Amino acid sequence: RARERRARFVGKNGACNVAHKNIREQGRFLQDVFTTLVDLKWPHTLLIFTMSFLCSWLLFGMVWWLIAFAHGDLDHSTRVQRGQGDGAAAPSADFVPCVTSIHSFASAFLFSIEVQVTIGFGGRMVTEECPAAILVLIVQNIVGLVINAIMLGCIFMKTSQAHRRAETLIFSKHAVIALREGKLCFMLRVGDLRKSMIISATIRMQVVKKTTSMEGEVVPLNQIDIQMENPVGGNSIFLVSPLIIYHVIDKNSPLYDISPTNLHHHEDLEIIVILEGVVETTGITTQARTSYLADEILWGQRFVPIVAEEDGQYSVDYSKFGNTVKVPTPSCTARQLEEDKSIMDNMPFSPR
Repeated sequence: RARERRARFVGKNGACNVAHKNIREQGRFLQDVFTTLVDLKWPHTLLIFTMSFLCSWLLFGMVWWLIAFAHGDLDHSTRVQRGQGDGAAAPSADFVPCVTSIHSFASAFLFSIEVQVTIGFGGRMVTEECPAAILVLIVQNIVGLVINAIMLGCIFMKTSQAHRRAETLIFSKHAVIALREGKLCFMLRVGDLRKSMIISATIRMQVVKKTTSMEGEVVPLNQIDIQMENPVGGNSIFLVSPLIIYHVIDKNSPLYDISPTNLHHHEDLEIIVILEGVVETTGITTQARTSYLADEILWGQRFVPIVAEEDGQYSVDYSKFGNTVKVPTPSCTARQLEEDKSIMDNMPFSPR
């Protein structure tokens, strides 16, 4: 019976398949409230956005109502509304309220909204009668500005997160192993769908697998860096058109002893590819990730060309981005290919 394939460490879309459990120090998240708000899901962020304004309006609405109640504005407003027809005491013409036209909590709540969002309909205003009212007016304006800065900054950061740019950075669905310059190479194709470039783009690769040390320590997710090569040399790439990135399988490679016959028996093998760079239009650093399991690596295949010159410019056909063709490739490990030079002499092509 076929062995069950292990869970991915990194998904094809770049999401990390890691669940954090039993975190005892939850208070650390509140020490960085802004980042916590940015990391929340959109429904939670919009709920906090709405509740922060509603709660501040209600809080200061209650404060304005208490100020009006303590100064007697509510009683005077009631007498003014009733008039003298029902036997109530005549309203005093010299009475100056702290806030005009405040006669209930509803009007105090409306005044609180007008102060914080600077609407100013004109029916309600603060007078110079109460220094406490002037102080509350200043405090509410400062609090409103702070809430606006935090929440609007949070919304802006969520809409301009770097991982959104990574959605247009694509990797080939499969990786391939074939000969290049007489050596077995692990190859994949990467491309950018946008015309705006990724500046200082770098690419690196890791092999993640379960290993056991000499002392018997089991490392379930051992991450091993392996050297990547690209057509322009080094790790920095000029991603103006799709490129084939490759890794030469030599004696320092974790793939040195893998052959086509035992490749698909490495259920614990996962190769992670990470592309990083600076977005040209925003200056934000972005990162795109993908991974390849053993059954997503094609032996003896090569990517078909997709860049052609047409009418004085270079054209890229993305419909063939992941297409491969079979090519003559030795069915042996890189170790055997290096030790036995006769294998290359029997290949059906002429060396240069």
